[in-house]
Amino acid sequence: MDRVERSGLNIDAKLAGFIDNQVLAPLGQDAAQFWQGFAALLERLVPVNRALLAKRDALQEQIDAWHLARAGKVLDKAEYKAFLTEIGYLVPEPVPFSVTTQNVDAEIATMAGPQLVVPVLNARFLLNAANARWGSLYDAYYGTDALDAPPARPGGYDEARGAAVVARVRQFLDETIPGWQAVLSGGVSSYRHVVCETGVMFKQNGLHIELVIDRNHPVGKTDPLGIADVILESALTTIVDFEDSVAAVDAEDKLVAYRNWLGVIRGDLAESFEKGGKTLTRSLAADPEWQIVNGRKFTLPGRSLLFVRNVGHLMTNPAILLADGSEIPEGIMDAVITSAISGHDVKGLGKYQNSRHGSIYIVKPKMHGPEECAFTNTLFDAVEDLLGLPRHTVKVGVMDEERRTSANLGACIRAVKDRIVFINTGFLDRTGDEIHTSMRAGPMIRKGAIKGSGWISAYEKRNVAIGLACGLSGRAQIGKGMWAAPDRMAAMMNEKTVHPKAGANTAWVPSPTAATLHAMHYHQVDVFDVQQDRAIKAVPPVDEILEIPLATGVNFSEAEVREELDNNAQGLLGYVVRWIDQGVGCSKVPDITDVGLMEDRATLRISSQHMANWLLHGVATRDQVMDSLTRMAIKVDAQNAGDPLYEKLTPDSMAFQAACDLVFKGLEQPNGYTEPLLHAWRLRKKQSQV
Repeated sequence: MDRVERSGLNIDAKLAGFIDNQVLAPLGQDAAQFWQGFAALLERLVPVNRALLAKRDALQEQIDAWHLARAGKVLDKAEYKAFLTEIGYLVPEPVPFSVTTQNVDAEIATMAGPQLVVPVLNARFLLNAANARWGSLYDAYYGTDALDAPPARPGGYDEARGAAVVARVRQFLDETIPGWQAVLSGGVSSYRHVVCETGVMFKQNGLHIELVIDRNHPVGKTDPLGIADVILESALTTIVDFEDSVAAVDAEDKLVAYRNWLGVIRGDLAESFEKGGKTLTRSLAADPEWQIVNGRKFTLPGRSLLFVRNVGHLMTNPAILLADGSEIPEGIMDAVITSAISGHDVKGLGKYQNSRHGSIYIVKPKMHGPEECAFTNTLFDAVEDLLGLPRHTVKVGVMDEERRTSANLGACIRAVKDRIVFINTGFLDRTGDEIHTSMRAGPMIRKGAIKGSGWISAYEKRNVAIGLACGLSGRAQIGKGMWAAPDRMAAMMNEKTVHPKAGANTAWVPSPTAATLHAMHYHQVDVFDVQQDRAIKAVPPVDEILEIPLATGVNFSEAEVREELDNNAQGLLGYVVRWIDQGVGCSKVPDITDVGLMEDRATLRISSQHMANWLLHGVATRDQVMDSLTRMAIKVDAQNAGDPLYEKLTPDSMAFQAACDLVFKGLEQPNGYTEPLLHAWRLRKKQSQV
């Protein structure tokens, strides 16, 4: 690939041209000045980035040594906590404070609703997610198992199922907006509403519900009230992901990512595809407009408010090299380039407006403790200075997904208190870090049982409690993690209601349809009332977070070991084979029982670290692990038999070797992350395909 030199930096030529011509030129930024400033930023911050990663390694070495010195002894919790404090893993709780973030959009600060996470490399998925602000509740019920009725008959519209959908939606309206029918007959309602020429718009808990009246519509003409559809305001926000759900290992991949981000920010992203023998083109939805009967017109936002999730502090990327030939930290590269692209929105250069308050929203994952959060704050200061943006234009979302962050969450929030707009819990990465941090403490309980561990409950409760204590309510999102099974909407509707009831004003869902269904929970629960109630409760002590899910005294049977290894191996192979061979970072992967689950690197981190842990402590042998990997490769091949791009998993295939490395080299991976090995194998695969 051609490369160019700019201010001592060695840059992929296509990436440099994209930044110069498509990003900087419309902003009126001088390219030479930008690259000079970028180089100076790197000179100042790369050594700090490296030092923070070195501290991670040093802390882990101390923790490993401490556990090894106490091998065979019952863990003394007080002694353990004192040790973590002594080495600086635990820091003192900050004095009480409140965040001061300004210019935050309502979707984040004062509204509660579902959130999507979408891989930036897939333009079609990206457009679907951005357009998921509004969703048909009729369609969501008709097409999923959320409806407690027989499946639709094949061969066209099933009137019986349609009638069941209407009845279920009527039940929702009766429960959520009592007296709603009176409005349709000219009566009054205690709920906020407007009567439009096309129907009635209600507002409940800050969210809109539209009843579409159309007696000429196939559904409306059979409805006594003429209701053709019920539309819910659904995905208020979407995280456009550069991290766990994508496979971006070089300049070619990053350029696709940056182009898609620019397209969705400028509003001109479009994607054509074949469906039902026709070519369809998808683009961003405009802001919908309604005409009030005998009154004015009004519009509402037609799209989710977009965050962008940058890469964390660990990885580097060959797209830009320093003068010594080393790769720059990918997280720094993302911060600069995605912010520059977002500058188009700040300056109003796009077809639509993302932030109506002139803010840029970046989610920062995988930070370990307050020092790393403070580094992100310094980085964003430097990005604002480089791009000529006012201080704190760039807002930050802190992923509470690493153990050192969970244990010091108050101090982490304080480090970014002037720009924070988001915290959330991420069970998957948090579990992977739990296993790796305490790898040498002993064998872990089975993966499925970890969800019931005491530390998980404490982690979820502390996240909300600390967020409220730091004044996030009304200024920022407090979020909960992903529902991973997109085909199991009935179970989601039963289980995910706990998130708004816990005081979380957003939670992740796997699809636009899931967002519409989950939105019902926010119509039924006033999250900000819940937050007011919970704000007066004490924050659970950190001690509960430090419980290690050890299988102390447990003798796993041979059948249990085989079952656990098979489960981990199948999930690991099913994900890795798509990542390495096809560059797919997130997809619906069948689990060992053939249930489709949304998998990304976080799930892979758990499976590989759990197997590495059982190997280390002799619960399983290398031969047993290889036996499971070999047998599960056959199963994964069968599950992918219908994919014309699929390459079978053989002992010599790169995907199979990568899976083996993730397990057998799992102990030496930094914090148990999968990225270093995945990137190395994916680069080899791409080179072999040239």
